[in-house]
Amino acid sequence: MTSATTMSMKAPPSGAYKIVQVPELLKSTIDRHGREGTYVGASESESPWVPFGDNAAIRHLAFDVRQNVYCNILWIKSPGVIGTHKHRGPVWAVGLEGTFRYLEYDWVCHPGEFITETPGSAHTLVTDNPTGMKALFWMQGANEFFDSDGRFVETLDVWWFINHYETYCLANNLPINKQLYL
Repeated sequence: MTSATTMSMKAPPSGAYKIVQVPELLKSTIDRHGREGTYVGASESESPWVPFGDNAAIRHLAFDVRQNVYCNILWIKSPGVIGTHKHRGPVWAVGLEGTFRYLEYDWVCHPGEFITETPGSAHTLVTDNPTGMKALFWMQGANEFFDSDGRFVETLDVWWFINHYETYCLANNLPINKQLYL
């Protein structure tokens, strides 16, 4: 018997570029109720940059209304701030371009770096970078935004982000990309 500490997972060898039929006991159930994955390419025709205030834009990538999940790329175009907000669900992010930070923390996120935000945390996103920043965000739950005096302003959740995307597309005669809806 081999102990768990000496076993290692190895990627299976394969040189065949072909679709392999994998047995699936529940295939008919998956075929009836499952959904294929989606693909959103890099072109703005597949997901445009939607203005988010005067100095920022959002490129929407996914909406899941069953789990209140949404994924997007936030682009702050030059030094600027996204107002103080509180997360009611978890957030995962990866820096893509430039740098950003939160006033409440002592770190700066650079391209390729990963951050998490926990439910209940409130913070203020800023970029001091002359070229701004871009980051991929995967969020679940609502974000509550507050003004500079700590008064509640608005809740952003999957429904808000869908409306943000669809309203922009309709106003600009752009097609709604159904690949964004999980």
